[in-house]
Amino acid sequence: MKAVVHAGHGQVRVEDVADPRLCAPTDAIVRVRRAAVCGTDLHVLSRAAAHPDQLPRGFVLGHEFAGEVVERGDQVREHALGDMVVGADYTACGRCWWCRRGDHWQCSDRRFFGTGSVFGPPLAGSQAELVRVPHADTVLVPLPPGIDLDAAVFLGDTAATGYAALRRAGTEPGDTVAVLGGGPVGQVASLVAQAVGAGVVVVVEPVADRRDAAAREGALTASPDDARKVVDAATDGRGADVVVDAVGGERGLALALDLVRRRGRVASVGVPGETVELPAARAFSDELAFSFTIGDLMRDAGPLLALVRAGVLDPSVVATDRVGLDGAVEAYRRTADRLTLKTLIRP
Repeated sequence: MKAVVHAGHGQVRVEDVADPRLCAPTDAIVRVRRAAVCGTDLHVLSRAAAHPDQLPRGFVLGHEFAGEVVERGDQVREHALGDMVVGADYTACGRCWWCRRGDHWQCSDRRFFGTGSVFGPPLAGSQAELVRVPHADTVLVPLPPGIDLDAAVFLGDTAATGYAALRRAGTEPGDTVAVLGGGPVGQVASLVAQAVGAGVVVVVEPVADRRDAAAREGALTASPDDARKVVDAATDGRGADVVVDAVGGERGLALALDLVRRRGRVASVGVPGETVELPAARAFSDELAFSFTIGDLMRDAGPLLALVRAGVLDPSVVATDRVGLDGAVEAYRRTADRLTLKTLIRP
């Protein structure tokens, strides 16, 4: 089969690799109908330059996918051959203490598709014609009729991440939500916030084209320099009830602290640095709540699919490019150069 693989030195290429095979009776093989290029893919490639042992050359990339079940182990009960499904971006056993709580990221069987050993034991990715899915009954979610694959592919990571952040922050109807970063996760977090009843949503982004994209989908927008003024105008100077940080690191935390109100909540989904300084005295006196959040389709598929089916959430609006597998190398370049929000791959 054809697949997008790591070519070394932070580069990718498309080449022929062996078809995946069932390795356990709980596995399934999915024919990929949609995949996507993600900022996490770029992060993993960048990390591999310093830690080449974590992402070997020839490793199949990608962790967002939707498609058709074409083979299954004899212990797979929830999915029949021919079923259309969307996959979570990482695996979990579905049976342990963590999984029973809905904390699948903490499962000791977690394996993140297409990222080498950066986040745990390696598992070949989904930017390919076929992908093997361990623990298929847990990791794969059936797609109801009428869900477009261009929307479904975003549920496994991008939409699940935005939803998890808002859920973790205890977002309530009418809340003012500031979203830091107008990349794909920030854009979809804005859409999810509006879908679950937030009042004003402000997307803070330095790139004008990305601010325009958020504005077209119903958000107020601001550059980082103007963000406090815009948030103050929407809240009578109080600050945002919820800040979703899709930037990460010192920059994201500093801006979040500037925008959040007293007794407000900050949920970070951006990849943090090794250490971030927290002004603990202010956090204490203002009673601020902080959380770091990773999306979980296995837990949140029900509400996410309900929002899409109701027509109040369409994450496919962030898909600005669509290519076949042969166009993946150029798609990675355009994503790295911030010339596109999100590229869909249609194998």
